[in-house]
Amino acid sequence: MTYAIWAMYATAKKFYLEGRYGDALNFRKIQSAGFHLWFSTINEFFNRFESTTAVATLVPQCEGVVLELGPGMGNQIVRFDKSKVTRIIGVENNAHFKSEIEEQAEKSGLGDAYEVVIAGAEESDVLERHGIRAGSMDTVLSIQVLCSVSDEKAMAKEIYRVLKPGGRFIFWEHHISDDWVTRLYQNLTNPIWSGLIGGCCRNKDMYAALAEAGEWENLDSIEGDADPEKPWVTLPRMWGVLIKAEE
Repeated sequence: MTYAIWAMYATAKKFYLEGRYGDALNFRKIQSAGFHLWFSTINEFFNRFESTTAVATLVPQCEGVVLELGPGMGNQIVRFDKSKVTRIIGVENNAHFKSEIEEQAEKSGLGDAYEVVIAGAEESDVLERHGIRAGSMDTVLSIQVLCSVSDEKAMAKEIYRVLKPGGRFIFWEHHISDDWVTRLYQNLTNPIWSGLIGGCCRNKDMYAALAEAGEWENLDSIEGDADPEKPWVTLPRMWGVLIKAEE
């Protein structure tokens, strides 16, 4: 959180020194630009960390037409198997990341296949203009994105809606703890955490959101790293490849 506080301060200061006084007093603009600064500062470390997790084996399983939610710095682009994907639409609500995403797509040889859409993942009207509609996606990829949407249950249902029957939702997310003490800590500190870390929430019940989204062929295949012997972990992860049931 120290870096996040620094990033928010540095962003507000930058706006002020540039004479952008309105922006310097606009929390949303400070949060958006500050999150980009924070993420870009820690990105090398975080990318290395992801490489040691299930993320490294999950992303290459994307195939066909892919909807990537919240690509951020574009870390996952290099992990796509180019022989499996035909088109990738990256939906990112923070415009500050657009240049990094496009740069990563070019470096990875996916410049012609990757399209960046600056919009919220819940803005279905905007997404439909880019071909993202009911039953249109072969794969939806979400790597630590559902934590930052306002309504994870509605988002999970939207993911289910845009997937083709037999389509796959590939994800790596964090969720609320099963330990009541840690859960209480997550709930109490979440307002501050969320404000500093780009809207990220540590207390979302991702299991419930996915279970209620629709009928999956393999809901029981979800894996996780929650350890009963380490109940104090505030960001327990869960991951998997869920298959939308055939009609």
